[in-house]
Amino acid sequence: MLRLLGLVEQFNELERGLADEWAELRLQLTVADESRRERAAALLAPANPGLYGATLRFAVDRGGSGVAPEAVRRLLKRLDVERITGSLELRSVQKASPVELHEKETLRAQWERRLAAAPTDWSDIYAEVRLDSTDYVERGALLLAPINPARFGEPASLRFRSAHHFGYGVSAEMAARCFERCDDEGITGEVEILYVLSDTQPVATQGPVWKLGGRTI
Repeated sequence: MLRLLGLVEQFNELERGLADEWAELRLQLTVADESRRERAAALLAPANPGLYGATLRFAVDRGGSGVAPEAVRRLLKRLDVERITGSLELRSVQKASPVELHEKETLRAQWERRLAAAPTDWSDIYAEVRLDSTDYVERGALLLAPINPARFGEPASLRFRSAHHFGYGVSAEMAARCFERCDDEGITGEVEILYVLSDTQPVATQGPVWKLGGRTI
């Protein structure tokens, strides 16, 4: 029996399947249980969803004027927590302008911005850097070696763990320095925090065991 993906996982899959040049996504959510559609709309309220029959429609904006991808992920997590299931589909993609692409945010700046949005008591982070080209992978992996990057999913995707105070994972400061080394060599991409744990207290272990799809990561 196939497991129905949660809404956050569905969004991550949609995002991974896109070219990096996107500026805005228009999404459509069909809630499996129509009686919970209004509750879903309330949880997604900051994204200003529109009701269209059995569906909810909203946009994701990377340009800064709308709801950013990380914020949408947090909103969808609310639905996952309340076990509101459904199907998330991509309606349209708006590409970034040449000016927006030229002014792309550095990897270090993205990492620091993601950290600023994390809970203040975060203890463990599982994150991903999606490089803009497979040509960057070999050199990027070398420059990022201190964060112990692992290939996962797409050919140009590297994932790593970060620990705030103790345990298994690179420090946030070391990750920032590694990203800066990539920036200095013109390596571009997207940095994303996938999962966050807060205030963990490992006992006789280096940290929490993360499992994704039944696989220890």
